[in-house]
Amino acid sequence: MNFGKVLTAMVTPFDRHGEIDFNKTTDLVEYLLKNGSDGLVIAGTTGESPTLTADEKVSLWRHVVKTVDGRAPVIAGTGSNSTESSIKLSKRAEATGVDAIMLVAPYYNKPNQEGLYQHFKTIAGSVKLPVMIYNVPGRSVVRIQPETIIELSKIENIVSLKEATGDLEGMANIRACTDEHFSIYSGDDHLTLPAFAVGANGIISVSSHVIGNQMQTMLSLFEEGKWKEAGELHRMLLPVFNGMFSAPSPAPVKAALKIRGLETGGVRLPLVPLTKDEEAAVAYCLQHIT
Repeated sequence: MNFGKVLTAMVTPFDRHGEIDFNKTTDLVEYLLKNGSDGLVIAGTTGESPTLTADEKVSLWRHVVKTVDGRAPVIAGTGSNSTESSIKLSKRAEATGVDAIMLVAPYYNKPNQEGLYQHFKTIAGSVKLPVMIYNVPGRSVVRIQPETIIELSKIENIVSLKEATGDLEGMANIRACTDEHFSIYSGDDHLTLPAFAVGANGIISVSSHVIGNQMQTMLSLFEEGKWKEAGELHRMLLPVFNGMFSAPSPAPVKAALKIRGLETGGVRLPLVPLTKDEEAAVAYCLQHIT
């Protein structure tokens, strides 16, 4: 299932007390939809899912679904390292009207490939929603191997993959061995164009909070056969891609949004705000991007 080319892994706006700010959330959603985002991933890692309660996630999904009002796909991050808990949260997400759910690879308990397969299969079988798998060994420790992803893609409602392994060869193999309707998204901003070139449908991005239009332009240039121009734009955007991960995410992108005039509040512990020097570095990487 194709959700678009540029999806934003949306930050969760907080007020000065560290609670979800729904007015700021509305403002952010409207901003993103007007500035290059084809779809939104809500309460994923960038949305600080580890520190959001289940009730907060449900309230956030319900609010974003109402705000978006069918204008773009809304994907809810419902995965955890507990299959049973993920099922419960996925069913609650389904009731909010989201368009799909995203299931991260189980972290900390380190299942083997059979355990991973059964985890995703069991959750997918508990809901009618389309399912996106999120492969991010840098955070989850375990990697879902291409062979396992290919087998999972044969399950009817497992329709998409967010691949954040940095392995373009693995991504190309998955593309070659899955149905054309199974969509693949890079989870690494700095690999947006290379991943697109080997068959990804697009990117689930942090940087698109501030350069969504430019990322759309880059991918459109590639589709038009203007590969040199696409490559030039990719290289121009690299400092932003890197800057958004110069400190633990989403602190840099929340700082970048503030620089752009869109306040989304701070981050919840154990994450901490940027230092003055780190803020200056984020501002520097944005200065040549219009």
